[in-house]
Amino acid sequence: MELTQIGVIHSPYQERGDAPRQGRLSENEITIEVFPEFADGLKAVDKLSHIIVLYWGDRANRETLQSFTPFNQEEMLGVFATRSPNRPNPIAFCVGEVLHREDNVLTVRGVDALEGSPLLDIKGYSPAIDCVPTATSWRTNSEDLAGAR
Repeated sequence: MELTQIGVIHSPYQERGDAPRQGRLSENEITIEVFPEFADGLKAVDKLSHIIVLYWGDRANRETLQSFTPFNQEEMLGVFATRSPNRPNPIAFCVGEVLHREDNVLTVRGVDALEGSPLLDIKGYSPAIDCVPTATSWRTNSEDLAGAR
């Protein structure tokens, strides 16, 4: 398996404690710099309201297999049942709101990446495909939304 870093994320979050629990909880703007050799892949991205940003959590603990969550501090859950940044392959996922594009740099809101995080991919967000209104988790949907505020 081989991954290619396609860019770098610039954000105000220098350390893990600086970042919001979830990117959507922040109004901060961050920039996504796509390396020049991949800039052609940005054609029409500024026509989208939202994008999926996949990046490498390069400061994660890759040995963690269980974690507490912000919603549950009493029971450890397997990391594959959580959104913990600590996991064997720290691939991070955020849905970012596209605010602006200038050449190979996107300005977005709703991404919780730390400064300098390696960018792996950008995908167009599709509400018809990516939103699953009937999805459930180990918490009810209303609790998820209430706890996210």
